[in-house]
Parts: sequence; C-alpha cells; structure tokens
Amino acid sequence: MPQKKATLIGLIAILLWSAIVGLIKSVSDGFGPVGGAALIYTCSSLLLLFTVGIPKLSKFPRSYFIIGSVLFVCYEICLSLSLGFTHNGRQAIEVGMVNYLWPSMTIVLAVIVERQKTSLLIIPGVILSVAGICRVLGGDQGFSLSEISANVMDNPLSYGMAFSGAVIWAVYCVVTKKIAKGSNGITLFFMLTAITLWLKFLLSPQPAFVFSLQAWICLALAAMAMGFGYAAWNVGILHGNVTVLAAASYFIPIISSVLAAFILSSHLTIAFWQGTAMVSLGSLACWWSTRAVGGKPLPEKVSE
Repeated sequence: MPQKKATLIGLIAILLWSAIVGLIKSVSDGFGPVGGAALIYTCSSLLLLFTVGIPKLSKFPRSYFIIGSVLFVCYEICLSLSLGFTHNGRQAIEVGMVNYLWPSMTIVLAVIVERQKTSLLIIPGVILSVAGICRVLGGDQGFSLSEISANVMDNPLSYGMAFSGAVIWAVYCVVTKKIAKGSNGITLFFMLTAITLWLKFLLSPQPAFVFSLQAWICLALAAMAMGFGYAAWNVGILHGNVTVLAAASYFIPIISSVLAAFILSSHLTIAFWQGTAMVSLGSLACWWSTRAVGGKPLPEKVSE
C-alpha cells in the first residue's frame, strides 16, 4: 500500500477516535452506562472480526495474553463508564479531557521504566498538560482550586475512573510494547471487554433501555468509530508515516472537544478551549522531548 494512502487511513482513525467521547455519552443516555458500553464493545468486536480477523491465541505470548488483556479491559471499562456516568454533556467532555493525560503519562513512564532518553523539555510539557486539565476543570474561574474541587466532587466516580484509565493506558502502552512480540490482540481484547461489561450488566440493577432512533444511530456510529478506528490505525502504523500520525494524534483532545460539543450540543467556554490547547501542546512537548535526543517512544493509541 502507498505510504500516503496508509497515512491518510491513519488520520481517519484519529478522526474516528475523536468522536468517541460524544458518541459514548449519547449511547449511555439511551441504553444506560453499562448496557450502552456493552453494546458498543459487542458491535465493535463483530466489526473487528471482519476487519482485523480472528485472533490466533496459540501465537500469543502468555504474558501478553494475560497482562495485555487485563490492562486493556480495565482501561476500556474506565473510559466507557467514566463517560457513561457523567451528569451532562459538558461534564462528559471534561471527563474525556482528563483521560487525555495518557500521552504525557506514557512518555514519563517510558523515561522511568525503559530509561528512554529525553530532554528537559519534558518537564514543562508535563506541567503544561496538568495545568491544562486544571484550566478545563476550573471553568471560568481559571485555576481556582475551589472550583476544581467542586467540579471533581460533583462526580468523583467519573473523574476518578477517567484518571485511572489514563494511568492504566500509559502502563499498557509501555508494557505491551515489550511483551507483545508482534502479536495483535485487539479483537480478543474487545471481546473480553464486551463479556466483562455484559457480566456487570446482568449481575447488577440497570436502567431500562430507551429504544429511540437516535440511540441506535449513535450506537452504530460509536461501534464503527471504535472498530474501524483501531483497524485503520493499524494500517497507518504499519504502512504510513508514523511521525506524521504520532504528531497528529496529540491533537485528538482538540478535535474530540469540537465533535463532542457538536454531538452533545454543549457550549464550551474560552477557558475550556485554552485548557484543551494546553493539554495538546503539553503532550506534544513531551513527545518532542524524546525525539530531540533520538528517542523512539510509541505513545500512540495502539502499540501492540
């Protein structure tokens, strides 16, 4: 496949992923947080079976099968439920932004665990990312600790799960890079996520499904964004310009906020956009701090 075409496919994956925050929230409004997430990952698993293929478990390293699947399932559950349990569209977008701390965390973890070479640019990069999240959570008050605390305490479950997800995904990216040995377990991991969510759905009280056309459309779009997004990203990483794709992936928070605001009909303030830009630029600075000294970290969304 020509490199330009593969790169374009990879960029389409970034666009698809950017729509996930708004779509997951929309699906959860119709089918409930757990039921909606279970439906999304079930449909995405079916799409991946046709696009990526059936996983060959016999070729998986045992450590990758166990550790990779646990980390992946935990992350996807944290991501989907943190969005599903939000109280409104604006809060869902804020929670999604907290999750986007994972690129900076991945770089930091790679430096600590793998002794990845880096420049001092990583320090202001991390500070800028964290400050961006604070700016987002502070609302119109800016960096008001009381406002940040009030926002978080309004829904500690969602914000806590989003932050936990960011940490888990950073660990996943660094760990699976070492133990996957070329294996791609994305289809299996999606299936395990769906099974886990259905078990939770069956074992705990859940709200009744609201069968509306909008909910079904959002479910179809969310499943395609998830399933086709991962499939397209794999094509881009294998055959496209990895540098272009890596750099572009750091602007997902901005694109995601634009799409989520449209999907959820939410008004976002200037302060929010300032914080979003800070998160993206901080992550980009962290990534560049390793490239400047010849490093090759891989903090992208899929790193098997």
